[in-house]
Amino acid sequence: MDTAEDQPRWATFDCYGTLVDWNRGIGDELERLFGSESRDVALARYHELEHEVQAANPAAPYRQVLTETLAGVARSMGQELAGDERNALGRSLPTWPVFEEVPVALEEVHRRGWRLAILSNTDRDFIEASMERIGVPFELAIVASEIGSYKPAAGHWREFLRTTGADPERHVHVAASLYHDVEPCGDLEIPCVWINRLGERDGASAAAVLPDLSALPDTLDHLVAGR
Repeated sequence: MDTAEDQPRWATFDCYGTLVDWNRGIGDELERLFGSESRDVALARYHELEHEVQAANPAAPYRQVLTETLAGVARSMGQELAGDERNALGRSLPTWPVFEEVPVALEEVHRRGWRLAILSNTDRDFIEASMERIGVPFELAIVASEIGSYKPAAGHWREFLRTTGADPERHVHVAASLYHDVEPCGDLEIPCVWINRLGERDGASAAAVLPDLSALPDTLDHLVAGR
């Protein structure tokens, strides 16, 4: 008879901000469009508006979210984008850089027997391109455009459990965003490792807090023991 320890261990990940440097990817495009002196203001405005666009239309493809949010940033800067620049963020997303420590850390997590999955507020083509850049095998990726739900809503986690039949006691989520991931995991009673890359104040109940993924393999093993 199988015991709980015989069930696979699952580590699910947010992608953008956790594994891929979306602030750099978005910021570089905003700087190109609006100038280096406007980069920080435009990036802050982007983050404000994206939440609103996703909440207003949970069924929208992420490419549309990027386009609408960028248009809103342009308006707030008193500018209007040329037609070929309206999709600037969607066009650049597949090239956004992976954080340096991520491939080695994920390879070690995988070597220790963890199954890896991504739960992302994005589209299938975008996440496939980013997973190729990361270069580590994932069992699956669940994306917003296919389930009609954007985090912090619970749709990604529910779809993950439905698809995999994972034992909730052997599942840990890993993410950088308090708003999109860490706080909803607290509500859902899912252990979450907060990757606090920005040195934010701890405003949520996380199972562990790390500055990056370097110590993630040992942290995950501490939270859920192997066989």
